[in-house]
Amino acid sequence: MITGREEELRLLRQALQDDRSHFIAVYGRRRIGKTFLVREAYEYRFTFQHAGLYRRKKNEQLYTFVSALKESGYTPDRTPQNWLEAFDELKELIRRSTEKKKVIFIDELSWMDTQGSDLMAALEHFWNAWASARKDIILIVCASATSWMLSKVIHNKGGLYNRLTEQIHLRAFSLAECEALVRQMGLALNREQILQGYMIFGGVPYYWGFLQKGKSLLQNVDRMMFAEDAPLKDEYRYLFASIFRQPDQYLKIMRALGQKKVGMTREELIAATGIPNTGDLTKKLTELESCDFIRVYTAYGKKKKDAVYQLMDSFILFYLRFMEKGQTDEHFWENQRNTPAVNTWMGLAFERVCLNHIEQIKKSLGVSGVLSHIHSWACRQDLSRGIFGSQIDLLIVRNDQVINLCEMKYSGVEFNVTEAFERSLNRKIHDLTVSTGTRYAIHPTLITTYGITGNEHTDCLQAVITMDDLFC
Repeated sequence: MITGREEELRLLRQALQDDRSHFIAVYGRRRIGKTFLVREAYEYRFTFQHAGLYRRKKNEQLYTFVSALKESGYTPDRTPQNWLEAFDELKELIRRSTEKKKVIFIDELSWMDTQGSDLMAALEHFWNAWASARKDIILIVCASATSWMLSKVIHNKGGLYNRLTEQIHLRAFSLAECEALVRQMGLALNREQILQGYMIFGGVPYYWGFLQKGKSLLQNVDRMMFAEDAPLKDEYRYLFASIFRQPDQYLKIMRALGQKKVGMTREELIAATGIPNTGDLTKKLTELESCDFIRVYTAYGKKKKDAVYQLMDSFILFYLRFMEKGQTDEHFWENQRNTPAVNTWMGLAFERVCLNHIEQIKKSLGVSGVLSHIHSWACRQDLSRGIFGSQIDLLIVRNDQVINLCEMKYSGVEFNVTEAFERSLNRKIHDLTVSTGTRYAIHPTLITTYGITGNEHTDCLQAVITMDDLFC
């Protein structure tokens, strides 16, 4: 049974009702649930279903394609020598089908596109010259190599240009969707534990699926990540190897970004990784962004050329902090509870969760309908101008002339707004106002787990957003 994905399911199922053919592309990060979504949408009933082979040659890809034709009830009279011939055989299978709608699902399409392959030309010809002229075909193509899907299918400049009827970018679950999944699985986790799980696994349903009933979150993390046969122990390496044919430089970029909380400029990345400043670096950064591993943002008041790249994937951040160097303790996570390293990570990971729930934050503020721009911001000390030097991880700059200056603080209890916190907040407001010259009203906003304790310092805040608000 599938959790969430209502809009995606509606779109896929609607195609069954139309009197025209559909060409649908589904893409997104590996393990995000693309294949499961398509299978659930069509109740596992396909006229033809096939998945490409990981790192195999063209002849092997063709062999398994023919095997899939046979499994679908059609045995070709000849063995296809190329993809044009293979798609001709697929046409024959479709002609013989008596189903009202012929649902064709080709998974991991990028793996089929081997070097020197005529795959894309054959796919273009199949759709443009034949399938699109019918009214009974639903062609769904899918791949985890998001950048490949964007360049070769979605933004194709050749024969597939503007040919898709629908595209689905499947994104990570929100906290609310993860909570629904946890309840469906019968797990007894409270919201703080679900939040902590999100800080480790992100919104990737596949990872959550390994959680077991009767075990605490700490026990589950050790079993899933640190035990001798932990199912996710090698996931990081496989994650990049399955998406990128030469993953080493991508891993260098992720490792560098994992060391800096606020992210890095292009120049800083080049210095940290040794990767040359060429178009190839631009391509790699674009690919990582398209996979939702990183975000690119411009600091408030800065130009686009000063963009900052920041690691956003919770699972990758956790791996780089605690697993990359290897751990021999099978109870590592239980034994690390309340250590300085874990407490520091929790603060950082909570910020990532907040940055991935901007719409929920805006809803809590009552400004969902207000056009807003999301920024981070920092300035260096300049005492000649009365600037102390500040860093702000989240600014919501609203078109109603308000800036929500957001402080994100993870706490296991109600957050205590101290005199030092108030002083720091006022300094940031001062630095932001002086440095940028903004005339917008600045609303200090605290995002924390359980709210705040009431005292004489809480009046410095205009709004308080809690963990429960992030679940809305």
